[in-house]
Amino acid sequence: MPREKSCGAVLFRRAGEGWTYLVLHSTLGHWTLCKGHVEGAETEYETALREIREETGLTRLRFVEPFREAITYSPALGVTKDVVFFLAEVLSGEPACQPEEVAEIRFAPYREASALLTHASDRETLAKAQRLLEDLYGGAGTR
Repeated sequence: MPREKSCGAVLFRRAGEGWTYLVLHSTLGHWTLCKGHVEGAETEYETALREIREETGLTRLRFVEPFREAITYSPALGVTKDVVFFLAEVLSGEPACQPEEVAEIRFAPYREASALLTHASDRETLAKAQRLLEDLYGGAGTR
């Protein structure tokens, strides 16, 4: 059975006492987290960084350890896909859409970002990222 692999990140930035999360409106019509296919011998982090740069133009990031969330699903009959998400804080810069793949980019508070995401697996990944940030930084940002 063919197997695909993508990597990306739950991107966030500090907003007052909480955080806002970056969500992408794909040109295919769904709302998603930033991710894309592994190319060649790239590591998971290299893929995530490249995809973030390509889809959003953002380059100043700080990965938050120990977050690494892997999901597996079947995007087509007979195909298995693994997606690995990291958690990364956007340190500076404003995102810009990659017009071939991204129609809109939005930073939104947790509840709004979660409501926008099309797929349950993305909502679950976002919730895990939110919980880790709450654990690390004292429960702020539940808006």
